[in-house]
Amino acid sequence: MSTSIKQKHIPNLTPIRFFLALLVVIYHIPQFSNNRGFPFFNDLAIFHKGREAVYMFFALSGFLIIKQLFIEKKKTGTVNLKGFYIRRILRIFPLYYLILIIGFLYYQLILPHLGFDFENNYDLITGIFLSVCFLPNVFATFSPGGILEILWSIGIEEQFYLLIAPLFLLLPVKRVVFFLGVFTTFYFLVFFSEQFIFFRKYDMLYYYFSFSGICAILWNKKHIQRTITIMRLPILVLFILYFVSDIFSKNLNDIIYHAFSVLLFGFTIAVLAVKPIRFLENKVMNYLGKISYGIYMYHAIAMQSVGFLFLKLLPKFKINNALTIITINVLVIGITITVSHFSYQYFEKYFLKMKRKTRNN
Repeated sequence: MSTSIKQKHIPNLTPIRFFLALLVVIYHIPQFSNNRGFPFFNDLAIFHKGREAVYMFFALSGFLIIKQLFIEKKKTGTVNLKGFYIRRILRIFPLYYLILIIGFLYYQLILPHLGFDFENNYDLITGIFLSVCFLPNVFATFSPGGILEILWSIGIEEQFYLLIAPLFLLLPVKRVVFFLGVFTTFYFLVFFSEQFIFFRKYDMLYYYFSFSGICAILWNKKHIQRTITIMRLPILVLFILYFVSDIFSKNLNDIIYHAFSVLLFGFTIAVLAVKPIRFLENKVMNYLGKISYGIYMYHAIAMQSVGFLFLKLLPKFKINNALTIITINVLVIGITITVSHFSYQYFEKYFLKMKRKTRNN
């Protein structure tokens, strides 16, 4: 029998996923266009926030999953590891492995068949092994191609939950916040130390998850929520400035920038979770948030498809640079959202229904 505790709907967090996924897409489109010799535009700071958007995804995931684990532990005295991992598998694995298969077929068979040279800097068996075993962040260092490289963040997320769920089973409830605090501080220092550079090399950014987990647990306390409400406006203003400007990235060194990002993301999620914001909490935004996993996973494939189209069109038609840039962006975003919609409705939903059954049993 599953001991999972169903969480109440938390406002704003699902819609914000769409904006984060969109930031990743508009971060990659200019890079892709530049690599293909197409005109591109990325003069605004917001076009350079793809990495930060992924970090925010980590923080969101940590907030929600650690909150779920904490509630389950508090109410039942235990954590159903089997149920937890089955739900993670049903949500993450189907689309992850689908993109993995498409990526390997594309770079190993389709591109060579079409006469495009793509340099593979890795042994195929090694690449498959690392990807299948959820070490795509290690595989990404071989530059295997955009479709496969974006999987790095999915690996980081799953690695963290392989670690944290068993610890929740072992830890007393009253020690959880203390543990997460010590882990976040110690791991952050280790991450940036010169003795353990492989943590940075493989982007093992676990501290984003753990700090947001602290925020999720403390978020339920009334006095904390009152403080959050008072700080709501300045935190949201800082959050918007963070993504639309380069004020912080240009004036803070790497360590301070990450520390600031960790704090800002955790506090922002806690602020967003207090009460609905009308702009975010509506059917359209919630649905786009629901398909954001697909948007993240499919956008590299959409870019490749649009790239082939423009390789054929540009030599034949004189299209000015501005129109080319707008068209590429609109097509990539439009195709990505369309494919993500159909994937969610006719592929992912099958596994999500199974996931809900495991939660309700």
